[in-house]
Amino acid sequence: MKRRGRGIACMWYPIGFTVAANPSAATVKVNEDGTATLLTGTVETGQGALTVLGQIAAEALGISTEDVHVVSGDTDTTPMDTGAIASRTTYVTGNAVRLAAEEACKILFDVAGPMLGVRPDQLEMRDRKIQVKNFPQRSLPLGEVAYHAQAVKGRPAIGSATWNPPTVPMDPETGQGKPFNTYVYATQIAEVDVDDETGEVEVIRIAAAHDCGTAINPMLVEGQIEGGIAMGIGLALQEEILFDSQGRQINPNLTNYIMPTSLDMPAIEVDIVDSYDPTGPFGAKGVGEPTSVPTAAAILNAIHDAVGVRITSLPATAEKVLAAIKAGPGREMKQLTAA
Repeated sequence: MKRRGRGIACMWYPIGFTVAANPSAATVKVNEDGTATLLTGTVETGQGALTVLGQIAAEALGISTEDVHVVSGDTDTTPMDTGAIASRTTYVTGNAVRLAAEEACKILFDVAGPMLGVRPDQLEMRDRKIQVKNFPQRSLPLGEVAYHAQAVKGRPAIGSATWNPPTVPMDPETGQGKPFNTYVYATQIAEVDVDDETGEVEVIRIAAAHDCGTAINPMLVEGQIEGGIAMGIGLALQEEILFDSQGRQINPNLTNYIMPTSLDMPAIEVDIVDSYDPTGPFGAKGVGEPTSVPTAAAILNAIHDAVGVRITSLPATAEKVLAAIKAGPGREMKQLTAA
């Protein structure tokens, strides 16, 4: 008989470590046709980082994302980046990109001010134009100003910047300090069906609410959350490395190392919490690794709600769940050793 249960799990996750230097650098060049080139050491691993960094540059320059050409991960030409690690790219590298774009803007404002008869601090960038604040009819094309800056004033519109979360060493005696500059938060709720005759667990639905600061690209954030949940389901129910008595792995391939596929995915409801972090680029923090943190805990809590047994080792395979059910409600099922 299948029994349904629901479980909830909450988490917080640190972004931007501060116990050691954690810098990123970026260079932004505004071209004479009104487009821009962004140089960053960040490596794209499928998470959409370059899209987000291009969006940050575009927002700061008042142009569309399609007008930003991103050059990345080439140590011959791009500035340093600590790495696409620790869910830091949007937060740390994004701040460097924003600052670099603002440096390029300052040059353009200095050049455009006399051309428009106003002070540089009275200008803003909108829709590939440099315009007087509150007087959009007084404007110049961005490309025209960039050309004038380079060919007439001898000041190419190139901005470079670095950003490093303030380094705060830990106290060597007490271990106290500020290890990270900001944190993200999430709650996930899992609904499962557990077959009390076989121990098989089926995840029916997961609702996920994540605070990642301001979402630069909500579609990418939702995709990251769904991908993290897929990883969390594998951690909770399927993925396990098995060894024989000699310490040799007995499932070293994808035939018997089981991972979730699209057919294993439940219905997922994503809620991106409306939030703003003043230390992040345009209020953003991060969303990478935290997406998979609460999933397994929520699923195991749902199993307990359904059949009254607590599984304390992962994955919660059908064998473990059934053995726990047979042992009796409320009993903990420890790790089963492979034969």
